[in-house]
Amino acid sequence: MSDKPKHSWDRPAGASLEEWMQSRLVTRATRRYDWEALKFQTQVDPKYGRAQMRYLGTGSTGVASDRNTVPAEHFTLSTMILPAGHEGPLHIHHDCEEVFFVLRGKVKMIAESEDGTEKWEAIVGERDLISWPPGVYRGEINIGDEEALMLVMLGSGTPVTPTYRPNDPLTKVKRETFRH
Repeated sequence: MSDKPKHSWDRPAGASLEEWMQSRLVTRATRRYDWEALKFQTQVDPKYGRAQMRYLGTGSTGVASDRNTVPAEHFTLSTMILPAGHEGPLHIHHDCEEVFFVLRGKVKMIAESEDGTEKWEAIVGERDLISWPPGVYRGEINIGDEEALMLVMLGSGTPVTPTYRPNDPLTKVKRETFRH
């Protein structure tokens, strides 16, 4: 029989309550913004530069593992810095929901149907939320004068890395796998 916990939230064998709870605590002081996880997109256009700060799971940016986060099975949680004028390119997730909660800034949210025949846009600000369903292309543009800060949650512990439209230049860019 294995000593490995069945679930990421199970108490590790032999761990005290203090050790177990400490392993599930993530403080701001231990975080740093990761400008590398999505840097591959800036090879297509510098406006795609943005940073992720992971708390729970690794998100879907291509980071394979991050020992500085709480492991997750059903969702990820991070914050995203989107500099003024920068954007997250249209991408799609087929395996999970994605939520953007704007903490600071003014952001244009863009959606397109998978076949490209329908488009939708909305301007959102502080404490506004969008829940993206699977199978819809989504993107965001910071239209404000300051950097935007968003809370990002995905409904999978290890979401499949998103894909781009077939003719998008980002489909040709090689991404690195990161382990932190």
